[in-house]
Amino acid sequence: MNWNSYIEDFDAILSTENPEPPYDNPEYLEFTKLNSARLKRWIKTAQIQETTIATIEAIQQPQNWIVITEHWCGDAAHIVPILYKMSTLNEKIKFSIQLRDSDSEIDKYLTNGSKSIPILVVRDQEGKDWFHWGPRPKAAQDMFIDLKNKNTSFEESIEVLQNYYNKDKSLSIQQEVTALLKQTL
Repeated sequence: MNWNSYIEDFDAILSTENPEPPYDNPEYLEFTKLNSARLKRWIKTAQIQETTIATIEAIQQPQNWIVITEHWCGDAAHIVPILYKMSTLNEKIKFSIQLRDSDSEIDKYLTNGSKSIPILVVRDQEGKDWFHWGPRPKAAQDMFIDLKNKNTSFEESIEVLQNYYNKDKSLSIQQEVTALLKQTL
């Protein structure tokens, strides 16, 4: 699916009177509503750093960026729009989205045995993986693991990660993905 289809799916989920599972669960639907608003805010406000722009503009070979995600995923609301904005900086990058729970390649990119998302997979034109990244920046992942080890409530964990993303302003995402991209140049 492309970016526009992904956005259209958000709108369809939120405007359907009887959404399909898991969106028939009020909690999933509420997460999706929040994620839609966050994603749109990031698209409007996120600033792509000059070093990120320079690295992406230096890409000479066509690349496929595949993001494995779901609309209900809170981390995706902060990460996927940044990856999309980065991909638009060079016409050699083809950006697509796979939904984790319906015919995705997530089983190839497990995080400590789990189907954590979002995952960015960067491939060459022949389909060979150059690298994959995710499900979140290292600092956020370390926080997540620490919170999990402390048996922190789901609600508190969400708040801590939300604060991290707001303070970080996508810099960690850009720095980590840019470092991996530099290895492919």
